[in-house]
Amino acid sequence: MMRNKISFLLMLTLLSFAFAKAQRGIRVGYVDMNYILESVPEYQKASDQLEQRMQSWKVEIEKMESAISQMENSLKNERVLLTKELIEEREEDIDIKRQELSDYQQKRFGAQGDFIKQKQQLIQPVQDQVFNEMQKIGQQKKYDIILERSEVTMLYSDDRHDLSDDVLKAIGRTGKAKDRAEARATKNGPPTEAGDEPYMSVQEAADAQEKIIAKQEVVDERAAIRAEKIRVRDSIKEARAREYKERREELIKERARKKDSVLQARRKAKEDKNNNPPGGN
Repeated sequence: MMRNKISFLLMLTLLSFAFAKAQRGIRVGYVDMNYILESVPEYQKASDQLEQRMQSWKVEIEKMESAISQMENSLKNERVLLTKELIEEREEDIDIKRQELSDYQQKRFGAQGDFIKQKQQLIQPVQDQVFNEMQKIGQQKKYDIILERSEVTMLYSDDRHDLSDDVLKAIGRTGKAKDRAEARATKNGPPTEAGDEPYMSVQEAADAQEKIIAKQEVVDERAAIRAEKIRVRDSIKEARAREYKERREELIKERARKKDSVLQARRKAKEDKNNNPPGGN
């Protein structure tokens, strides 16, 4: 009996809500995220920085591609003059450079690369602000639904339902308040909590990443120098071993020639003695 009463009250509540919605209509608004992003100065500045960094990565890739092309052309022109071992060594060097190029491209522009990460880091704070302000506007102006224009197909929409400018104004007010709060925190010394990681701008993140890359490049350069020294040392040892082997073989041949000459001289002397015995006519 009690269960039926609760079900009846719940149904009555839902019907009342649906009737109220039908009476005043469902309010639907939308925002244009691209327009909002393009209108936020901080986003534009960071976006320009990211674009510059992306261009520098592309230039680096072009340099690596040019270096590989030069190595391939050089090997092609000099192949007839090289030994099989040297050809294999040059081909191995080219393969290593190709792998380095592929790794660099993946590191910068891959699915988990620097460009995607920094782009996401750039957009995320603005998206969070937009979401927070949309929540407030939706509650204040009693919107039932707020859509993002790029994610839905809108065949027609009245401009009065576009909340993009409202969101921008709210972000501007929030930004000014945040700037004042940060100024006070800087003056008084902001409190810190263990484990907190402050948000970094694209430039700060790029600088931090650049330091990590620079350290890794130093390590890689040292490893490359050691590897080159080992290669040169092994090449010298191999050349000396080959030279020693050639000299040894030549000495053996020379001794064999001298031995044959001595034996021939002895045979000739013996034949002369037999042909001309002492006291013979």
